Amino acid sequence: MIFWRNLRNMTASEQIALLFLLLFGALVLISIGGFLYSLRDPEKRSAAAEGNWLQFKRDLNAVWVGSVLFWLAWISGPIGATLLFGCFSFLALREFITLMHTRRADHRSLILSFFILLPLQYILVATRHFDLFSVLIPVYGFLAIPVVSAFADDPARFLERNAKIQWGIMVCVYGLSHGPALLLLEFKGYEGRGPFLLFFMVMAVGVSQIVQEVASRSLRRRPVARRISRSFSWRALWLGQLAAALTGTLLYWITPFKAGQALVMAVIAALAGALGGLVMRALKKDFGVVYWGNSSSITGAIGLLDRIAVLCFAAPVFFHSVRWYFKANF
Repeated sequence: MIFWRNLRNMTASEQIALLFLLLFGALVLISIGGFLYSLRDPEKRSAAAEGNWLQFKRDLNAVWVGSVLFWLAWISGPIGATLLFGCFSFLALREFITLMHTRRADHRSLILSFFILLPLQYILVATRHFDLFSVLIPVYGFLAIPVVSAFADDPARFLERNAKIQWGIMVCVYGLSHGPALLLLEFKGYEGRGPFLLFFMVMAVGVSQIVQEVASRSLRRRPVARRISRSFSWRALWLGQLAAALTGTLLYWITPFKAGQALVMAVIAALAGALGGLVMRALKKDFGVVYWGNSSSITGAIGLLDRIAVLCFAAPVFFHSVRWYFKANF
């Protein structure tokens, strides 16, 4: 009890410094263990073990990149974090649009999406206009895109083309923009601690994804949607949610939640991320690719959208859940 009380009494800067110390310390230890494992003769490892090792390296690199970027977002302040996430949205939307079928008539809609809706969305985040930011894309953007496209005078596959653009901007811009929005949320008695909410969500979702992936490889597979994902099963999903619940409970001290509230919020974020990941896999199957960043399944390249797809679903659900629950404190 004394330990948790001391953590609560720390300043925001001291708590964040402690979190980054623990995070990067754990990553260093894991990386050292991975390096020692890599010194073993690859010929002595089975094909399955080699595949798991390559997947582990990709996941570890993704965690390192995400952790460093989160640190940069914190030290750069609200404006820097908003610009950083805005660049992520631009690159992720570019990956998405690159894989879809577009026509010359779509150029106007794409210009609207990339150079008007995207920056305007993040400007609203930076200025804390949360009510307008919540409806800009799903209301005004969704109506404006087909209108602009109609003026191009090309009815061929009109609904399909516009729906794909709308879906891309919904996931890559609207969903991801809720990340910096979490940084800017202010609660009574919780001022200046918005970064903890983002850290809490990322940790809950990340731990859940790792446990779900390990469980899907270790347990007998009973896929829910076999033609979309052979690794997504109910048992793996529930184990991932259990891990998220435990993570959220352990990290409740960095949030405005009580332990029970933190557990529920962590499960909400992790479940949204897991289901969103399944949806994005379905989209990749539809596009006929393995990874967003490269249309080739040979290179093993992984794009930015592969790394942040689950957060694009988890962030808006978590943001609005938190804001709704604490609405009296805004």
